[in-house]
Amino acid sequence: MKNNNEAIELNPSTMQKVFSWVSVAALVYFVLVAVSTVSGGFKMFSGGSAGAEQIFAFATNPFVALLLGILVTALVQSSSTVTSVIVGLVAGGLPLSIAIPMVMGANMGTTITNTFVSMGHIRDKKEFERAFSAATVHDFFNLLAVAIFLPLEIAFGILEKMATFLADFFVSDSSLSIKEFNFIKPLTKPAVNQIKELAGSLPVESNTVGLVMVFIGIFMIGFSVTFLGKVLKSVMVGRAKAVLHGAIGRGPVSGILSGTAVTVMVQSSSTTTSLMIPLAGSGVFTTRQIFPFTLGANIGTTITALLAATSISGEFAQVAMTIALVHVMFNVFAVALIYGIPFLREIPIKCSEALARQGTENKFIAFGYVVGAFFALPGLMIIF
Repeated sequence: MKNNNEAIELNPSTMQKVFSWVSVAALVYFVLVAVSTVSGGFKMFSGGSAGAEQIFAFATNPFVALLLGILVTALVQSSSTVTSVIVGLVAGGLPLSIAIPMVMGANMGTTITNTFVSMGHIRDKKEFERAFSAATVHDFFNLLAVAIFLPLEIAFGILEKMATFLADFFVSDSSLSIKEFNFIKPLTKPAVNQIKELAGSLPVESNTVGLVMVFIGIFMIGFSVTFLGKVLKSVMVGRAKAVLHGAIGRGPVSGILSGTAVTVMVQSSSTTTSLMIPLAGSGVFTTRQIFPFTLGANIGTTITALLAATSISGEFAQVAMTIALVHVMFNVFAVALIYGIPFLREIPIKCSEALARQGTENKFIAFGYVVGAFFALPGLMIIF
């Protein structure tokens, strides 16, 4: 009888745990749909790949190419899409000296999605500070990487020369489809299509449907992240917390490998790193622990450009593979150099934590940073 009573007493607790984990899964899916909705909306509003190609036509020198890479990726919300477009442009005759800074800019522009997700914690000061710091550490790492490698590339062409040499070993007649490796998009596509239909049914002009999708996606991010943070606090205890920390928080190598593996599977560093922001906001991970995972995501996202390059045949196959390999080497070398040197490793962490403190005290600083760093500043510098 005693055992039966104990079993009965355990049932509510077990059911609560099951419900909590189902809620986590549902909210994670909600975040994925929200990020895809924002991305799809930006693509519709900015013209997608075709719009990116038109904007890239303004690239006249490496510095402008870098800024265009930032701006276009912030608009399209996908460095994978942008780098694939760049691979196609290179195959069409775009000089590598212009394409390489574009790739570097794409690395910087893609991090805006993380910052959008961190805004979901804005109502709680402590949570927002943790989330905003974890989001912007990616920005400062990419900024530091560009500050180091772009001048070296302009002066000596190190990445281009190494990639050109290695391209001979990778070029083949095989054609791989990027879609075959992406299992996230089929999962989120039905829900995103429903949102697209909803946005299209509203009394708005057809060219603003994409903008409506962006606002819907941002609202969904705020809603899902708020509740996800609360649920994660209740489930990330005991064994569950130990398992997650074992995969990500055990050390830098484990974190980098985890970030790389997950991003290769979902083919989107924005998606991978965005899922980590609620964990940081809820206090499960610190910025220092999230940092290696973010670096792994930077490396993992290069798979898309490599797959795009394998689909190009003929006389431009080698040059397309070259720019794809530049993307890989830029991220791998940046991670090895910056994370490998303690002084450089601390710069992104310290900068992101300082910005998060300021942004927490004054929300206009946080919003101003997003608008200024990803849209206004690159746009104005290109114009003038």
